[in-house]
Amino acid sequence: MRYRLSQIKLNPENVGDEKALRKSLNKALANALKVSGRKLPEISNIEIIKESIDARKKPAVKLIYTVDFDCEQELPIDKAVPRKYDLEANVRRLGADLDTLSKEGSRPVVAGFGPCGMFAGLILAQAGLRPIVIERGKPVDERIKDVEEFWAKAALGSGSDAVPDPESNVQFGEGGAGTFSDGKLTTGIKDVRIRKVMEEFVAAGADKSILYKHRPHLGTDKLRDIVKNIRLEIEKLGGEVDFSTRLDEIHTVNSDGNLKLKEIVTSDGRVIETDHLILATGHSARDTFKMLLDSGVIMEPKPFSIGVRIEHPQSMINRVQYGDEKIAEYVGAADYKLNHKCQSGRGVYTFCMCPGGYVINASTEPGTMVTNGMSNSGRDSEFANSALLVDVKTTDFDDPLDPLSGIEFQRRYEKLAFNNRAKTTYGKFKADPKDPVRQSLPGFAYESMIEAMPYLGKKLKGFDSDDSIMTGVETRSSSPVRIPRGESMESNIRGLYPAGEGPGHAGGIMSAAVDGIKAAEAVIREKCQSI
Repeated sequence: MRYRLSQIKLNPENVGDEKALRKSLNKALANALKVSGRKLPEISNIEIIKESIDARKKPAVKLIYTVDFDCEQELPIDKAVPRKYDLEANVRRLGADLDTLSKEGSRPVVAGFGPCGMFAGLILAQAGLRPIVIERGKPVDERIKDVEEFWAKAALGSGSDAVPDPESNVQFGEGGAGTFSDGKLTTGIKDVRIRKVMEEFVAAGADKSILYKHRPHLGTDKLRDIVKNIRLEIEKLGGEVDFSTRLDEIHTVNSDGNLKLKEIVTSDGRVIETDHLILATGHSARDTFKMLLDSGVIMEPKPFSIGVRIEHPQSMINRVQYGDEKIAEYVGAADYKLNHKCQSGRGVYTFCMCPGGYVINASTEPGTMVTNGMSNSGRDSEFANSALLVDVKTTDFDDPLDPLSGIEFQRRYEKLAFNNRAKTTYGKFKADPKDPVRQSLPGFAYESMIEAMPYLGKKLKGFDSDDSIMTGVETRSSSPVRIPRGESMESNIRGLYPAGEGPGHAGGIMSAAVDGIKAAEAVIREKCQSI
């Protein structure tokens, strides 16, 4: 019988490595299951399901675990009910099988190889559909060279003589924007597909601890190999991944009064006939959005956020969050998540916090500055950074009805940040109306930040210190565009499946990956219906 036991509390110093953790869990389980006058039941196959941190009584921080295990003896505790994603069973429920499905119709195409496109391609490949994945950027090894060369030049000339490769940068290329990030795997959604994503990451080289860790992450150094291994698995299963290949055109036909996808054209002039295109292009494919709008795809402007990257010493964050910064040696660098609602009704919040990380230049266009953050798997930098963002409404755009107006809003402030060399301290930001970061933001954004900072400082002591470093601007936390879709996950054009962050249906690695799986399932479902 499989059982589950929760609320197993351990001291951080007792879980320094995997061996110590297992030993402490075995001891804790023995104590929890010990019944006076009875022999201790024999247990086996212990699996850690979840880890969380209780830091309410600083510095007496506790790690809390949920574990599953086998025991032949009847125990007065909850049975384990594992949830598993089973692609083959899902297809059978639709009245088909993988072998039949693989022989049906044209090959599906996936545009984009970030988290959404990667998992859409993987699921389609596992279903035997031999997807064609196109990615405008380069393979990860070549992409790393391009990005590091750009960063080196940008640092030398403060950005003045550095031009990002428009097709190979922090946003475009194998793994998408997530490749140069903290690789955070937290999400607010609840879905059985989350476990599937985690297991595929582990199969591709991630540490098994992400299956249970408190706020798991991969780190940019590990992600670079993981995304490559997932691509190799897609190819091994019969899929095709074509780099330096941009989606340039979609062609449709009229079918019973509705537009239906007929074929696509790529940047190298290739024409691919297909009935199914999963659009997973990410939130920075501005030219693709324009092409789709011109091609009759219905889209709408979407609210997003604008702000800066804010940096503090990681030691300070550890001390405030744990009560004793040495605890970080056992449980890892501390993080935070803060928010405040201003009198205007706008929200100010931190996003994509990178413990022990780095602030990076994530520009995609000449003469612009876009900032972001990333961490290695060890989170071993001396500084913590996070986006500090303010809500942007569609009414803030020049034309609230123009689907692409949010893109122009982003671009305006990215150019200002480049021209202003937008880096400062919070002390200067709040005191000087001519501060370069302040001059690179809309008035409502810097006013909201100045109002919110004392409140955020009360939630996290020192957050509002005058020597906090601010770098602007951060504009790519989410897409400024949404492509609506129906229950079948198709847009107004049949066969076109907008998915992930770019079309406005996800935010972050995990939710984008899950949405990619859902889009692949929608393609599979449609193919099953046509058999």
